[in-house]
Amino acid sequence: MIKHIANIVTGCRILGSILLLFFPAFSAEFYIIYVICGFSDMIDGMIARNTNSAGELGAKIDTAADLVFVAVSLIKILPAIDIPGWIWIWGAVIAIIKIGNIIWGYVSKKQFISLHTTMNRITGLLLFLLPLTLSFAEVKYSSIAVCSIATFAAIQEGVYIAANYKTK
Repeated sequence: MIKHIANIVTGCRILGSILLLFFPAFSAEFYIIYVICGFSDMIDGMIARNTNSAGELGAKIDTAADLVFVAVSLIKILPAIDIPGWIWIWGAVIAIIKIGNIIWGYVSKKQFISLHTTMNRITGLLLFLLPLTLSFAEVKYSSIAVCSIATFAAIQEGVYIAANYKTK
């Protein structure tokens, strides 16, 4: 049973993500479930490593859970906020760099490469925290910090891929 705890936590993130669909964005219930889902993402890998149960199946379930959580979060949050056009453009530039990194990694290394750099992790944390800041900071201000870090992380990832740098 202990070897399945990480996958159970990850499965709970999928269920919690789906549950988010039933609550208004930025309601107390939404925030509680959102934070629990985020916390589960932080601990499932740690649990897997500490119980020596990390494996390919768990990694795939974690990726699926991340995709569901992000998709549901975007579905709920984006319609509820007014995002200036320049943020959309900056986000598109970051996405183009990230897609370019994936293509470059595949063309040059014949594999899909996604590096878990410290800067990519910080970007993920900032993106997770962004909706929690909307009650006291305008999105145009908090987005500058998130987009700046995300841009640096995307460029850094490309440099690391080109240099054959390995990260955890």
